[in-house]
Amino acid sequence: MRSSASRTNLWRVSPISGVHAIFWTNDADGLRAFFRDVLEFPFVDAGGGWLVFALPPTEAAMHPSDETFPADEGGRAQIYLMSDDLHATVRELEAKGVQISRPISDEGFGLTCAIRLPDGQDMGLYQPHHATALGLAQG
Repeated sequence: MRSSASRTNLWRVSPISGVHAIFWTNDADGLRAFFRDVLEFPFVDAGGGWLVFALPPTEAAMHPSDETFPADEGGRAQIYLMSDDLHATVRELEAKGVQISRPISDEGFGLTCAIRLPDGQDMGLYQPHHATALGLAQG
């Protein structure tokens, strides 16, 4: 497996300092409350109640589109929250009243499911069975 993990100070080489993810929603207040109160992500108030959340370590993967996952107008993006123990995470979220909109399924590469967000959209949860890039940017 090829990896750039051997590079020291990985992000000092790149001009990119982070990733800013945007959730377009019809219920911004509800989604902010979900990230703050249910997921308990730390945040800053950027002014006027506009909360910006810190996210866990991230990674990005590029997948080819196909009939199952078509690319709309050249591409699309999805966000999956990752877990080391998806079954325990689902139990904890259910105890907080979160609806599991797609049950846990073993896809071979990992376990996946989805939760229903306050605005009615679904967001994936994922426990990979393969090597991840998490931690590579720590150096």
